[in-house]
Amino acid sequence: MIYMRIFQSFRVSLFLLCVITSAVFAAAPERFDEAKIVAREKIYYDQNRNPQGEGTLYCGCQWEWTGKSGGRLDLNSCGYRVRSQVTRAERIEWEHIVPAWVFGHQRQCWQNGGRKNCVSEDPVFRAMEADLHNLAPSVGEVNGDRSNFRYGIARGAGSQSYGQCTSRVDFKQRVFEPRDEVKGEVARVWFYMHDRYDLAMSEQQQKLLMVWDSEFPPSAAERERDRRIRAVTGQSNPFVTGERRWEPGHINSADGIFTRLPSAPVTPVNVPPKAEKKATDQRIRGNRNSKIYHLPDCPGYNRISSKNVEMFSDAASAQAAGYSMAKNCKAR
Repeated sequence: MIYMRIFQSFRVSLFLLCVITSAVFAAAPERFDEAKIVAREKIYYDQNRNPQGEGTLYCGCQWEWTGKSGGRLDLNSCGYRVRSQVTRAERIEWEHIVPAWVFGHQRQCWQNGGRKNCVSEDPVFRAMEADLHNLAPSVGEVNGDRSNFRYGIARGAGSQSYGQCTSRVDFKQRVFEPRDEVKGEVARVWFYMHDRYDLAMSEQQQKLLMVWDSEFPPSAAERERDRRIRAVTGQSNPFVTGERRWEPGHINSADGIFTRLPSAPVTPVNVPPKAEKKATDQRIRGNRNSKIYHLPDCPGYNRISSKNVEMFSDAASAQAAGYSMAKNCKAR
């Protein structure tokens, strides 16, 4: 009788755990508009006037919440000097730290109709666009200036800053340099997004972000941000928690590609051998400039600039498009 009660108690506890776990994952936003509201209510709700918080991502400004997910900035709180867009400088906008243009261009949906088509047709794109790890409040003007520029050192003759806000932009070189306080944070978000969603990153960008990751370890505010996001989505950034580290030759986990083809062979009924092989091939990256394609375990797989990546489902598709396999793939 005692054992029966223990067993029943265990079943109740297990049921409650499943309910709680399901509730957590059900709370993860599925679209960008929803993600902005969740970010306000669950992640940044007390960061707008918190002296211990980071403030806006690139400038550290404080703000007052307005509407469902917007805000009116207190530019004096961070010594911000408007560059040219007064109205946009006064409002909060939600920055994609890895721009939608960067991850969108690596999805076929973008080639078929741009961002609007991706939102409509591609669930993986929607997941990337709504990923809370990749969203942060920003001064609207800075968000616009950053555009889809790569991160770098913006200290050329054409670079501009924003008063006491030390982030800088170089329009001529198309480079944006965030303030030192968040360089490590943006690096770890880039690692997370590229690892989770199997994105390609140039070798130059990887080298810079690895330096920032090393020089600027996670702050208490960054760790708290990560904890809050995990409480909503069930997913931490492993490059913040220390579970993973980005190193040269990094191979992406692709944990977020829930539409990827299975890696283990699957034998469908009544399918010819040739069709069966095609169904089990892994995703392949081609370089539009060199017309060379790379398999997932090839050295150059993660070294292609995002703007030059073309994805293929199998080697035959790449070859039909005029691509040749990288020589260092053949040697492996």
